[in-house]
Amino acid sequence: MGLVVGLDVGSQSVKLVAYDFATHRVVATHSHPLEMIVGGDGSCEQMPEWWIDAIRVCLAKLTAMQRAQVVALGVSGQQHGLVPLDVSGRVLAPAKLWCDTSTQRECDDIMASAGGAARCIELAGNPVLAGYTASKLPWTRRHRPEVYRQLAIIALPHDYVNFWLTGERWMEHGDASGTGWLDVRTRRWSAPMLAATDGERDLAACLPPLVEADASFRISPAAADELGLPRTLRVSAGGGDNMMAAIGTGNVVPGVLSMSLGTSGTLFAHADRPVVDDAGRWAAFCSSTGGWLPLICTMNCTVATDNVARAFGFDRRDGDAVMAGTTPGADGLVLLPFFHGERTPNLPHARASLHGMDAANLTRGNLYRAAMEGASYTLRRGYDFLLAAGLHFDAIRLTGGGSHSPAWRQMIADIFELPVDVPAQTEGAAFGAALQALWALDHADGGRAAIAAVTDEHVRLAPELSTRPDVDAATAYRRHYDRFLHQLEAIAADTPDAATPGSPHASTTRHPIP
Repeated sequence: MGLVVGLDVGSQSVKLVAYDFATHRVVATHSHPLEMIVGGDGSCEQMPEWWIDAIRVCLAKLTAMQRAQVVALGVSGQQHGLVPLDVSGRVLAPAKLWCDTSTQRECDDIMASAGGAARCIELAGNPVLAGYTASKLPWTRRHRPEVYRQLAIIALPHDYVNFWLTGERWMEHGDASGTGWLDVRTRRWSAPMLAATDGERDLAACLPPLVEADASFRISPAAADELGLPRTLRVSAGGGDNMMAAIGTGNVVPGVLSMSLGTSGTLFAHADRPVVDDAGRWAAFCSSTGGWLPLICTMNCTVATDNVARAFGFDRRDGDAVMAGTTPGADGLVLLPFFHGERTPNLPHARASLHGMDAANLTRGNLYRAAMEGASYTLRRGYDFLLAAGLHFDAIRLTGGGSHSPAWRQMIADIFELPVDVPAQTEGAAFGAALQALWALDHADGGRAAIAAVTDEHVRLAPELSTRPDVDAATAYRRHYDRFLHQLEAIAADTPDAATPGSPHASTTRHPIP
């Protein structure tokens, strides 16, 4: 008998899932909110100690008996963040986060030094986009020179939590592929990309060792005693939140499409080979299971619906009721939901904009629907690129906060014209981290279980939450999606951000909807 625990360290909260793998039962879920330091220049930061404090709170909510039964723990972390540490492992400055868009200048500098965005894709599989870890280094050198002088260890958020739990430093390939430095084809650091980031310093010496996806480490006695956990507990390699959500939704074999409707929106699929796009229209990442994870990431998903709900004084949980009676297309309203700039399309300096207003359609219900549709259309656009790359999918597995909305589930089915299924465990990233910990524990004990066997046994779908496309709604959405693309192309033509692969000029070509 035993429990595995998954921790998801996001930008809005830390979530915990405790899972009894013998009875296939989640015995506890807890969360604790996080603050964010937001600047007018697009900066978004958090203090790493806030993550640790939140983890303490979540684990303390487990009973003493539950904590004593934990045999393995996995950490899912928000991707791309920079946690700068000195030689002793002390945090030197706030962590710059995935949603930080203040480093566009540094992105441009790195890509220019490497030989251009196309050359970056040749070297590592991805251009360097705002939010990626690489650009945070020269930004730190420019704006926090004393921190950069003392910098000895580069950690991602989930790396830092693992370091605090075990005293060991490591990084796994899935999260590492979001730095901009990992050659996703070879799973090795790209020396030219590191040199393009800082040609005067050996950045490779600051990076933790890379480990395989099934690796695990013993929790430190100090952390075990403080948290009330067994000293025999093993901490798995962990990974980025998208990589862990792939495990938590059973997306570990080709053919499955997962979608997360969270603060950011993501689409991702498993591949048994690198899936790199010469135009940089998707992130060519590694998975945290030994494969690859082509991924579309948009920076504005529930951000859009939350902003509209806040402006009209209601809670997003009441959004379905607010938009009741509205119809697909929001009576002609089109919202480009770029409240935080955007990564896909590559418009880091873009802002949200509303189009198609008239005297009759500007209602809070229509505007809320337009926000939901705009976030969904941005993801649909990425889906078109995956189809063009030859990938094919039979259904969508939906997770994230937006998946709790019946209206949004139906909208996704109609816009994508695919059946939508929802895993019974809605905290996909935390649950995925728990399942990876279970898989790694088996291997540490001499087992040889495949990750697909683990997910086949433990990932369950909730049939009462499944939905199928409505033919009439799908037809209406095709027309409105075309209007959305038209507005997007118009703003892309007016922005200097559109000059490189991965940018709108490289990626807003309309594709026929199958």
